[in-house]
Amino acid sequence: MAVGVALTVLSALPAAAQQQDAQLWTQINTNVPLTDGVRVTLEQIARFSDRQDGLYQTEFGALLGIKAAKGIELGVGYRKVGAHNGNTGADEDRIRQQVVGTFGGFTTRFRVDERFNPRGSEIGFRVRPLLRYNQRLGTGKWALFVSHESFLLPNSTRWGQRSGYERMRNIVGVVVPIGKLMTADVGYLNQFRPGRSDARAQMDHALNLQLTINLQGEVFPHLND
Repeated sequence: MAVGVALTVLSALPAAAQQQDAQLWTQINTNVPLTDGVRVTLEQIARFSDRQDGLYQTEFGALLGIKAAKGIELGVGYRKVGAHNGNTGADEDRIRQQVVGTFGGFTTRFRVDERFNPRGSEIGFRVRPLLRYNQRLGTGKWALFVSHESFLLPNSTRWGQRSGYERMRNIVGVVVPIGKLMTADVGYLNQFRPGRSDARAQMDHALNLQLTINLQGEVFPHLND
């Protein structure tokens, strides 16, 4: 309900008050179980933009997940982020820690990122709470899902991070099973960044495609990034 209201409000904002962009987001996650309670997730992300002349961001990373209790997983990982074409941002190294909780159809994730930017020595911290709901369709693996994620920046840096509420991401889509080991999330992603200082607000409309490969057929919390 909250995500639906947010999408309605955002779509009603005057186009003249913000920049808008059509994008394509793709991601492949490969979950590799190490033991019954430990896994490694290998991640590859590519994002494309009309305004930024095609491929504008890539991310490659790995995440170690440890089951702490029933429905609760702790994670720590690293990502290398690359900027391309019209993206004026610098390449970044990111370390992240997270807690994922699964409660029936609801999955929550609380993530903290540390951003290391070559344009300055300060570390940029970022807090990212996420809530997702999956509604199964029948008895199979098909499902409808809706998710909301907020980005909160607790500190500012000389290389460009500004503290405050930085953006929100809302996704509506469907989970499509592909064989026994794979699923695909296909959906519409709306990303909104409020205008701050002299910058205009930015709204991105993206086709979001995520392929998840679960080796050995293990089932893990299902989230977009």
